[in-house]
Amino acid sequence: MYSKTHSFNSTLIIAILGLVILTSQIVLAKPNTLVRDSIPDKYKWDLNDIYPDWETWEAGLAELETLMDEYAALKGTISQGPQQLLHSFILSDSLNILSYKVYRYPALSSVTDTRDNEMSAKVQQVSILFSKFGVATSWFTPELLSIPWETMESWLKETKELTPYRYNIEDTYRQQKHVLDAEKEQLLSYFSQFRGTPSNIYSQLSTSDIKFPEVTLSDGETVTMTSGQYYNTLSTNRNQEDRALAFEKYYGTYHANANTYAAIYNGVLQRDWASAQARKYGSTLEAALEGDNVPLEVYENLVKMVKKGVDPAIRYSTLRKKLLGLEEYHGYDVSIPIVNISKTYDYDEITGWVVESVKPLGKEYQKKMKNIFANRWIDVYENEGKRSGAFSANVYGVHPYMLMNFNETLDNVFTMAHEAGHAMHSMLSNENQPFATSSYTIFVAEVASTLNEALFLDYMLKKTKEPIERAALLQQAIENIMGTFYGQTMFAEFEWEAHKMVEQGQPITAKNLSDLYEGIWKEYRGDAVTFDSLYRSTWTRIGHFMRRPYYVYKYATCFATSAQIFGEIKSKDKKTREAALDRYLTLLKSGGNDYPMEQLKKAGVDLTKPETFQAVIDQLDKLVTQLEDEVAKL
Repeated sequence: MYSKTHSFNSTLIIAILGLVILTSQIVLAKPNTLVRDSIPDKYKWDLNDIYPDWETWEAGLAELETLMDEYAALKGTISQGPQQLLHSFILSDSLNILSYKVYRYPALSSVTDTRDNEMSAKVQQVSILFSKFGVATSWFTPELLSIPWETMESWLKETKELTPYRYNIEDTYRQQKHVLDAEKEQLLSYFSQFRGTPSNIYSQLSTSDIKFPEVTLSDGETVTMTSGQYYNTLSTNRNQEDRALAFEKYYGTYHANANTYAAIYNGVLQRDWASAQARKYGSTLEAALEGDNVPLEVYENLVKMVKKGVDPAIRYSTLRKKLLGLEEYHGYDVSIPIVNISKTYDYDEITGWVVESVKPLGKEYQKKMKNIFANRWIDVYENEGKRSGAFSANVYGVHPYMLMNFNETLDNVFTMAHEAGHAMHSMLSNENQPFATSSYTIFVAEVASTLNEALFLDYMLKKTKEPIERAALLQQAIENIMGTFYGQTMFAEFEWEAHKMVEQGQPITAKNLSDLYEGIWKEYRGDAVTFDSLYRSTWTRIGHFMRRPYYVYKYATCFATSAQIFGEIKSKDKKTREAALDRYLTLLKSGGNDYPMEQLKKAGVDLTKPETFQAVIDQLDKLVTQLEDEVAKL
């Protein structure tokens, strides 16, 4: 773990620049083509806002190297006085602002065609540069901490220009016991590029090199069971045998490489434990939470409360089994709508709905959101070679970009609202914070996205009077809780227990990981869902385990946060609404200017209280009852 005050390091910057918020896997595109050149430009993002051409990018890369050399030359000077320290921070800002553009330009180009080796090489070129710079500047934090706090405190009081950096400086001193001396920091910095190797191997194995099988469905259609087609089949094909076949072939592809995935994950687990020990942490979880200053009890309470509160989730599964008329209810049945609705949603129409849905957040918020959809900031449809899923990626000084694989389903409409929430969060943070505190933490990132989804659901329930669509919307709301709150907590417990296995010196094999996953899965699902043996291999396809350990729990904590804020914003009491809205917009504008737990408390939410999580469990119980009533009307 490097301090946030470090002027620049590869691990930190790639984490910031690579802020990828995964949502659902996406399916087939409209227009009816997977050829990117055949998709109209208005549905593809315009990267000219970053650089007009590759020649200009090369110039930016060269400028970045020059600034890096200039910064590296500051070694031994920052302790000489407040002005020297201020100079290092100002130069750091220039470096980081430029790095956003230099990294994002090839990275965003690469995700639209992961097969493009030339583009991948450019991304690696930047990453290698970041890694070298991290080694060359590993002295920064130890040198900063060599300045006595009493001296630093007087500098901060006397030098107003240091104010934007105060929070990051104080946070570094808070974590002082985990920072090594300059020589040891440099030694660890040599491994910064290597730390990403397991994730890179996983990406190549599960994206670039994966070979999905062809499957012939009951209607005679033969399809390649890609991630997109798999989720399309599970959410639209009402033939259970087809869903079972899709499940068998899709998961079989991952299961066939389970031993390789186990070796990759073992690399992740061993890396995390080695890093935690090197920096004198008692566990990998402690190391993961320390950066955001999150108490261990938040993680522990989340897992404990959700496991205690599985009854509404089990009741929902039991209801689905009954309504779908199934003798056995399997994991591959959880996505099929309980009502047979074939309605599709046109992208150009629903963008207006998403904007209209955030009306409770004010006209200025709506106006800014319109810009997201009007200026080619979104890459809308699937094409061959494009990575699956969806994300929002900020480019400081330019604007955020959104990746979609839009397929006209209701689920995708909610994904659009979700990612637009991230984009708005980035815009408001960038506009209201100096660069030093403009990047919000992952811990608060999902608040804006899930609140947007809640607002969109509320809008759609008011918009439609059709019982069948209302039932579909209620199912969507319930599935959000099931996937974001229950599902992500289940994943969080799995990776916590997997890390404990390494900490306790236990072997990591495909069988051990599958045994662990099966046991946890059954605790969360109960007897309502029939367990199929291939689900033992689910951990092999969860990219967050390999790419961003101890990330997924933040989906659940953010969901609990946004649920509370939504209730207050929609209160019948005007004063309550206005106060909640003011606190919420302040949260979005605050970037990373305080510890995330403190930011959420200022927004009115205390995640150390178990009742915050219980409120979501109670909400699910009420929604299931409401769904029962709506279905009865049909």
